Amino acid sequence: MSGDSFQTVAGPSKIEIKRKGSRFIGEVASVGSVEEALEKLAAVRKREHAATHHCYAYRVRTDDDTAFKYSDDGEPSGTAGRPIFDCLEGQGLVDAIVIVTRYYGGTKLGTGGLVRAYSDAAAEALDQAGSVERLIKEELQVDLEFGLYDQAVKFLSKIGAETISSDYSDRVRLVLAIRRSLTDRLEQGLLELSAGRAKIERGGID
Repeated sequence: MSGDSFQTVAGPSKIEIKRKGSRFIGEVASVGSVEEALEKLAAVRKREHAATHHCYAYRVRTDDDTAFKYSDDGEPSGTAGRPIFDCLEGQGLVDAIVIVTRYYGGTKLGTGGLVRAYSDAAAEALDQAGSVERLIKEELQVDLEFGLYDQAVKFLSKIGAETISSDYSDRVRLVLAIRRSLTDRLEQGLLELSAGRAKIERGGID
């Protein structure tokens, strides 16, 4: 994905609404991969094994794009999965799954009624979950002379770099994490500070 930040859900949530006797349970979870999203779905299916439908949508960041999927799970085409997905995409959220479980109450809702019910359940669950901006960070391994450590610490603090680990001997070895857009600036600053003698290796983390 482009940029160095993304919007995702702030936390999990679970709500329930009723429409003409049918129960719709909306759930939101934060997920870091497609596999994790499917695991969450499987757990809900197992827990709510007596339910009529488990409709869902997820959006997950990949290295250069966004993976997504939605399902009506037996409901009339376009009445469940897509409305749930539209709620998720409409808020620009990624790394999240929304599952709406339905227990049929004996009265048909019609296509319009189903769309509204699934949309309402998804929207209410997302509202309860809230959203938060997460930074995409890059990891760097830095090796520099011990005598430059104090200067380096001041610079790292100023630029907003996080020290993940450190090892001290005659030289200082640091593992740093910094917002992706500041990586070049960090590398340039350390090279200037060390007159080009610092050794810097990049390795990305999310």
